[in-house]
Amino acid sequence: MASLRSKKIFFILSIVVPFLLYCFYYYGMMIKNAPYKFTEFDSIVFKYGDGDSLKNTYNSKTGDYQFVNAHDSIIHKHLKLNDNDLVILHRKAADLGFWDFPAHIDADSLTPGFDKAPKYYIQFNYKRKSKTVLYNAAYNDNAKLKEAADLLIKQIQTRLEEAEKR
Repeated sequence: MASLRSKKIFFILSIVVPFLLYCFYYYGMMIKNAPYKFTEFDSIVFKYGDGDSLKNTYNSKTGDYQFVNAHDSIIHKHLKLNDNDLVILHRKAADLGFWDFPAHIDADSLTPGFDKAPKYYIQFNYKRKSKTVLYNAAYNDNAKLKEAADLLIKQIQTRLEEAEKR
């Protein structure tokens, strides 16, 4: 008869050790292949406007910022977001689940104000991947998705306003 100690050793070697090795392998690959890491962050492209005209644009890679002022004039500026701003935006996008957003968050064409509602184009670019979302503010199907998209847009606009004040 095998002793209690040898049974424990057999159990550990046959069940626990393979399980731990599998966990390290599986989660190691998950972390290694995470598609959206800030270390691989490249740029943000943000466009918005009423209806189908996305006249207001920002590209963090080039620093080009174009917007329509209160007098309906198009203003061109060079605006750079610092690394802190970009980290905040990256983390906010991750917190809100931006990577799981559908590519088009669009309202039904029968929704009142569908044509004139503000539209937003958000693109986060990384070395290996990018994520693009086109959002119509008249969207009302999923309240949580609408709220998350609105929060991300507000955060981007806040970062741009703060950078403009600097």
